[in-house]
Amino acid sequence: MGKKASILVKALAAISIIISLSGMADAGLQARFIGVTTILLDDGETAIMTDGFFSRPGLGEAFFRITPNETRIEDGLKRLEVRELAAVLTAHSHHDHAMDAPSVAARTGAVLIGSESTANIARGADFPDDRIRRIKGGETFTFGRFTITAIKSPHTPSGFFMGEIVAPLKPSAWIWDYQEGGSFSFLIEHDGKRILINPSTNFLPGLLQGRKVDVVFLGVATLGKLGEAFAQDYWREVVEATGATRVIPIHWDNFFAPLTEPLAPFPWPVDDFDKTKDMLRALAAKHGVTLQFMGSFETIDLDAVPVND
Repeated sequence: MGKKASILVKALAAISIIISLSGMADAGLQARFIGVTTILLDDGETAIMTDGFFSRPGLGEAFFRITPNETRIEDGLKRLEVRELAAVLTAHSHHDHAMDAPSVAARTGAVLIGSESTANIARGADFPDDRIRRIKGGETFTFGRFTITAIKSPHTPSGFFMGEIVAPLKPSAWIWDYQEGGSFSFLIEHDGKRILINPSTNFLPGLLQGRKVDVVFLGVATLGKLGEAFAQDYWREVVEATGATRVIPIHWDNFFAPLTEPLAPFPWPVDDFDKTKDMLRALAAKHGVTLQFMGSFETIDLDAVPVND
């Protein structure tokens, strides 16, 4: 190769790197919603995930012992193009939040963050103990440009299986073996943007006062059944109290349906999703908040200007 040709090749390679880095910088902070409260946050350098629930055993399967479906977990991670995660954050230890979390963390090299009950699910799956971070509320973790604070928060009212998991839980297990074990919200800060993931449809008065955020991923399971007075109080304590200008509802879908189908809500009498949407739209319009519903594996740029649904 001649000297001029060599210089040209090097120049083209340098341009290619610059374009690639520019594309990464322009990508912004991406969020992908998979269903229930599984959310992937990725800035192009570091990725974190809440829960990581892909197995979604059907209603018929739930009458028998259940176990993580490794094929569905692998397929879900491939569809997301996720090979590496810094952390898996577990909201609580019910099966639709914590059952798959150790497998997802093991496949991606992540640390697993959750309650002592979640730690016992991980131990039962032979997940390495030195990669478990047990939380009680108030702990802060840093991964790349993400800073994460765990906030002890209440589970949705009238929840089932509200005890603790006190010993390693080996799969397969009964659905009621996945006891709640304490619930958490996560405040995530990234380059000045503040995101609150509030998985359970509940609040404690004053809990979030003074914690300013831009975006709330708002758990709305059974909100349509809890009524308008509860919805208004919930919105006031989680959305208004934090000054959020963007709300993305989560935990509204029927988690017994597989991810090969579009997300659909639980039917009546489990929930009233039409009423949930009506209440949220009215509250968002009243307070000038952008409301966005996401489908499974949909991606949004959290740094872009949001558009109302």
